[in-house]
Amino acid sequence: MTDATGPRIVITYCTQCQWLLRAGWMAQELLSTFATDLGEVVLVPGTGGIFTIACNDDLIWDRKRDGGFPDAARLKQLVRDVIDPERDLGHSDRNRRKGGDQA
Repeated sequence: MTDATGPRIVITYCTQCQWLLRAGWMAQELLSTFATDLGEVVLVPGTGGIFTIACNDDLIWDRKRDGGFPDAARLKQLVRDVIDPERDLGHSDRNRRKGGDQA
């Protein structure tokens, strides 16, 4: 059994909209980037067009509120901002920090 004491990411996706693959891909991107820095990444099936991402129970993305889906770089930035704000995410992060993408 693993020790899931790190940050918890919950991706809730709509089964009616067939968004399981998108949710799985986003989970994979987060696990690849943050590896052992995350306690767990959970996929939760839902209905009604839901697609939300929460980190430690804080809603960081809502498809309806935020207009669609985040790209991988934006999602990683949102998670990083919660779990380790000083972490450098590489080239995609540099553009945002220099004023390129101020979403």
